Amino acid sequence: MDKQETKAAKRNLPPFRADQVGSLLRPAVVKEARLACQEGRLAPEKLRSVENTEIKKLVERQKEVGLQAVTDGELRRSWWHLDFLWGLDGVKRVAADHGSIAFHGKDTKAETIEIEGEIDFTQHPFLEDFKFLKEAAGTHTAKFTIPSPSMLHLITTVRKEGYQPIARYQDNAVLLQDIARAYQKALAAFYAAGCRYLQLDDTSWGELCSPEKRAMYEQRGFDLEQLARDYAAMINQAIANRPDDMIITMHICRGNFRSTWFSSGGYEPVAEILFGQCRVDGFFLEYDSERAGDFRPLRHIKDQQVVLGLITSKSGELENRAAVLQRIKEAAQYVPLAQLALSPQCGFSSTEEGNILTEAEQWEKLRLVVSIAGEVWQ
Repeated sequence: MDKQETKAAKRNLPPFRADQVGSLLRPAVVKEARLACQEGRLAPEKLRSVENTEIKKLVERQKEVGLQAVTDGELRRSWWHLDFLWGLDGVKRVAADHGSIAFHGKDTKAETIEIEGEIDFTQHPFLEDFKFLKEAAGTHTAKFTIPSPSMLHLITTVRKEGYQPIARYQDNAVLLQDIARAYQKALAAFYAAGCRYLQLDDTSWGELCSPEKRAMYEQRGFDLEQLARDYAAMINQAIANRPDDMIITMHICRGNFRSTWFSSGGYEPVAEILFGQCRVDGFFLEYDSERAGDFRPLRHIKDQQVVLGLITSKSGELENRAAVLQRIKEAAQYVPLAQLALSPQCGFSSTEEGNILTEAEQWEKLRLVVSIAGEVWQ
């Protein structure tokens, strides 16, 4: 079956008409077990057993809600991105004075990454995590998320003031190429493990949408149009060899930690490059607040699916159904309805701390997504 469909109907391929970004609130038993393991009161294998049990429960709950693609809720992770990046060759985990990005009114844990050697992918614990999810998913689609290749470059070279490249990466082009090649290996490994739906999570584009961050980076000497082109090229190289039946989507975010954010600004500054040049199969786009701007930048979309993040994961208040339907109608002025879908704007727990809403409110949000999608795309 071709990756694109020609009618506004229920899709049998991801991204689905009713979809989700990935992370779910951590159950209290998982938080308690993780803390006990960190303090040496619980063996790592016991922690994994707890996680296994709770992931199975979450998967079944997602099926009951009506989602076609299920995730492991990222229950085994501390962060949406760092846990994966720490597992790459040439990347080391480091303590920091503060997190790599400042959120409004909240502080993250003070840890980050640095490049210490040649970037590569040889083995990773996430592969076993995916295999467990795939088995739990059964006949449902197992969706897995990892940070976009842009994030490794952004955190270590752009956000970091005073960055000093190691000898191999005096030429930035070599670093971009090595990251892309490492991701090619990662995608091949996930495919071999049975993954057919992989999402690249990316906040770099959100930062490039922000007038404040653009001004800050430009003042430090960055050519932001070239950076955007470099990132699009690196992503395209990373996914170039994916098999035809492996769907790759990208989630664009402006920050999600304890229901806060770190950047604002519509997609227009990056739309032509991001939507016009990135050859992913679909975009999950944050559209739950005025900080994301209007739908006009979607005119640059080619044949990709666009999953509208119209349901916020930052609060428990349930959206007005009629208002969401109207927003979908507005977006359809720029992208055919057959290329649109619906999801929350982000995950519910990008870090293990989770957003400020209840588990019951989380599931009501996902039910609303499924219900509205069922009405729009019969």
